Amino acid sequence: MGKRKVGALEKVEADLPNLQHKIRRDPVSYKDDFASQYHQYESHREIFMRAPGSATDAGLISLRELIDFVAHVADCYPEITKSFPEDLMNLITLHHTDLEPELREKIVGSLVLLRKKDVIDSSALLQTLFPLLTTTPSKSLRALLFQKILSDLRSSNAKTKNHRLNRTIQTVLFNLVVSDRTSSKGLWAVKLTRELWKRQIWTDSKTVEIMKEASLSDNEKVILGGVRFFLGGDKEREELAEEESDDEPDIDMGKLRHQAGINKKTRKQSKSLEKAAATVKRRERKKNQPHPLNFSALHLLHDPQGFAETLFQKHLQNTKSKLNLEQKLLVLQLVSRLVGLHRLTVISLYSYFLKYLTPRQPSVTSFLASLAQSTHSLVPPDVLEPLIQKIANEFVSEAAAAEVASAGLNAIREICVRQPLAMNETLLQDLVMYKSSKDKGVMMAAKGLLSLYREVGADLLRKKDRGKAATMELKLGERKQRRFGEEDIGGIEGLELLEAYKEEERKRKREAKGLPADAGADGEGNGDGDEEEEEDEDEDDWGAWNIEDEEDSDDSGGWINVESDGEIDISDSDSDRETKPSAAKKAKLDKKANPAARDVDVDGAAAEEEEENADAEAEAEAARQRVLNLATTRILTPADLAKLQELRTQASVSKLLPETQRRLHAAAKIQAAAAASHNRHVDDPLTAAEIEGLAMLSHKQDKESRDAAVKAAKGERNEHKSSAALRKEKLRSQGKSTTNKEKARKKNFLMTLGKARFKQKRSLVETQKVLKGHVERSKRGGRRGNNG
Repeated sequence: MGKRKVGALEKVEADLPNLQHKIRRDPVSYKDDFASQYHQYESHREIFMRAPGSATDAGLISLRELIDFVAHVADCYPEITKSFPEDLMNLITLHHTDLEPELREKIVGSLVLLRKKDVIDSSALLQTLFPLLTTTPSKSLRALLFQKILSDLRSSNAKTKNHRLNRTIQTVLFNLVVSDRTSSKGLWAVKLTRELWKRQIWTDSKTVEIMKEASLSDNEKVILGGVRFFLGGDKEREELAEEESDDEPDIDMGKLRHQAGINKKTRKQSKSLEKAAATVKRRERKKNQPHPLNFSALHLLHDPQGFAETLFQKHLQNTKSKLNLEQKLLVLQLVSRLVGLHRLTVISLYSYFLKYLTPRQPSVTSFLASLAQSTHSLVPPDVLEPLIQKIANEFVSEAAAAEVASAGLNAIREICVRQPLAMNETLLQDLVMYKSSKDKGVMMAAKGLLSLYREVGADLLRKKDRGKAATMELKLGERKQRRFGEEDIGGIEGLELLEAYKEEERKRKREAKGLPADAGADGEGNGDGDEEEEEDEDEDDWGAWNIEDEEDSDDSGGWINVESDGEIDISDSDSDRETKPSAAKKAKLDKKANPAARDVDVDGAAAEEEEENADAEAEAEAARQRVLNLATTRILTPADLAKLQELRTQASVSKLLPETQRRLHAAAKIQAAAAASHNRHVDDPLTAAEIEGLAMLSHKQDKESRDAAVKAAKGERNEHKSSAALRKEKLRSQGKSTTNKEKARKKNFLMTLGKARFKQKRSLVETQKVLKGHVERSKRGGRRGNNG
């Protein structure tokens, strides 16, 4: 009797897929068959619910098959299967520890299938699965639940943002982290939030608040998850976006249409062409979409000051903290980035660094990078001065290794970039003397510090170290030392360059029309005409602008236009210089010859100097007024912005190079522009590798590292081969052939001897005969006569 029942059960299970296909085609005709199967499912479920631990293997298998069958066709009979989703939810919630792994996975998959068929909504599914994620002891079930939850949230936000669902899940995750800070359950909230942030599904401030609370947790894993999110979450998001854009293959629609027109018409070919066209349209649509404003997680914090102080006091200053040195370094990097980015005031942070600023400290370059990163212009200089003094004493000395001195100088430079007032004159002059060091890393670090203070504090340097430009500006009073807390007046950088360029273009256009270069030179002062010219120029800029032309504006590989140095008077001989004294020298000689006129000249010189200063101030005020008018009365077109960037690049090149070398090739111009834009963006972190600088590259390698480098360069080849042989092997592996010249070189000599000898001994008559034969053969279509 038992054998007969098992055979009947196997027959029913084998018929379920067939019945499923029939129901999908015609639900009305097979309603009774489905009702009988559903009744059988209910009886199996009741038996299991009465005694979950004593269920037989046959009963579990049949229950699993029936659950799968009902889930696939539940949308065809909504009235009969009204209680089916709730039954599955109760079954997985109450007995997830007792269920067989395959049955458990089948129930989870059936619930996800019901969600795809819109039998249940996402809220019901996630409220069922998420509590199991934090309570189940099964590792495989946790991985499955995490994957299903993530995929459901992605599909729910695929077309449009499901704000209601997102707020609900964010509240659940926030409460999970806050409710028990010592528990490791918050780690699932961290993983889920970070994954959704990376895929740009959650990009709001509430997501950042979840990770903020995770960083302030008491569990080490949860703390590190939150801290790593703030340090690397934005980079992960950018990398994923780049990977998705690179995955799409480049499709040449013209080539595909050409092939479709030539080759045989098949259904497969037409489908592939339609698929390629759809891919191109999707890519174009994505390209034309506005770029989303992806704010950094550090910018979306509500209270960065309170977060930085709490993080510092709880995990770094607290002696009871369970974090090790590596974990504390991560927290310190986050605190320093917050302080530097938002310009916060945490004075106790800087005294915390004092005990770690020694070359014997493990990961000392990371501490130096964090110190430099936490410095900004609002940090009091007297707080930073002891730190710079200790770095100089501990790292920068003649007895220190080159790597140590280079790291110390680089760290001091990074600190002084952000707060130049922290350096004193005596220490600076001492550090600058290392520019003559024999080690390249130390020499470059000292020169970097010197070039920095030529820009921001040339009065602290000795006269011979200031450089020509800084010396002249100090002499003329054009450069003043910035005071503590002083800020630059807001504006558009380089706008005066654009104003000068537009003025030159305006004069050129007037000269081309035959009008005077100056608008007021004709005596009429036609201001309306100038306004009309500006309006026409704006319309031309907006109309002629094309985004694709931007690539050709600056990187086309031509020469750049810089200021002309034609004012320089170059003498042909030394005798001219001796016989022709300058005007200033003449004035001095006249004064020495006529002492009585000296007092009169002094009064006249003072009056002339006052007049010159007044004229210079008036010109500067007029220039400022012109720039202000340009910024407040006109809307800069895209062409204006592109030209402004080009003028900035040219100005940076002209500033960096001597006056006799201002005409550069495009490659040199790009290199100089990169050097001019060395200043790091405020959002970019400062790493330990940048503090180490060239020291790690310039020190001598030991024998093992040299052997390893040689072995890596050699690759897998066992015998020595020339570069030509390696190139030929590479071409051969790619399926590429050699040239005819190389093939002729390998041909047997006896095969080429007759041809070479015959060609050399031809007479003019024989050559004429061969050429005529060639013409005749070509007329009749070759030797076979294909034309006939």
